Amino acid sequence: MSSTNLWKKVLESDVAQVVSELQDNLTTPAAVILTGPVGAGKTTLAKFFSEEEDVFSPTYSIINEFENHAHADLYRIEDPSELIHLELPLYLEDKEYFLIEWGRDYLPELKRLIDSDFNFYELIIDPITLANGTSARNYTLNKVD
Repeated sequence: MSSTNLWKKVLESDVAQVVSELQDNLTTPAAVILTGPVGAGKTTLAKFFSEEEDVFSPTYSIINEFENHAHADLYRIEDPSELIHLELPLYLEDKEYFLIEWGRDYLPELKRLIDSDFNFYELIIDPITLANGTSARNYTLNKVD
């Protein structure tokens, strides 16, 4: 993996700008693994990515579709063999982006199941607390080979 970009001390009010810059740094079609602890802001980032108000974590539905992207949450997946039943290619037709929460452990399977035209990235979200007690995030974007 090579580091592509880094955003430090990002407040929630700045996430829209980070998403815009993130999209500028991705070669589409792009699959982006969103990595971070519970509560890191993976779904919050997806909300800004879609520019829609009614974006919810797909923890139970597993995959949500939007105009130019799909958003998956693999938290409930217990075995990599379960991914084949999701029929990912059907969700990704004509999509520019595929955001995947909790996908790091399934990267080999995802790369096998998703069209080879997709470029893979990992966005690491690291929650931090600033000196004044404000919550912020550091984001690191890596290209996955």
